[in-house]
Amino acid sequence: MAKARKGFSRADRIAEQIQRELAELVRTGLKDPRVGWITITAVQVTRDYSHAKVFYTVMDEKTREVSQEALEHSAGYLRSELGRSIKMFTTPQLHFVYDESVSRGMHMTSLINQVAKEDAEKFGQVDAAAPVADEEGSAE
Repeated sequence: MAKARKGFSRADRIAEQIQRELAELVRTGLKDPRVGWITITAVQVTRDYSHAKVFYTVMDEKTREVSQEALEHSAGYLRSELGRSIKMFTTPQLHFVYDESVSRGMHMTSLINQVAKEDAEKFGQVDAAAPVADEEGSAE
């Protein structure tokens, strides 16, 4: 009997498949206008595959709460469609969680850029070869 590769379990493969299918379902299958531009960033599945945490982000921070309500409202529909596309013994219940990592990363980037700019002004060293990204993430 062959050993399974470490680091990439069946749960990981199922989580990736659920992420791909949900991204497509949210993009094409949901007709709820409250669901804006949502990106499914990750899925975590429990060991018994009965529950799945679906992490998502939104393009506009103002629509975060409305999008959460819409996703929770459509969780049953998404679960049934997921059950049709992925053949599993049990289709996991979906729990939607807003992914804070993107906004935290943007905040950390802006702090790093601010410190780099202050250091450059303080020491009078401006490196023209390495543009510093502004708070929106575009380089100057």
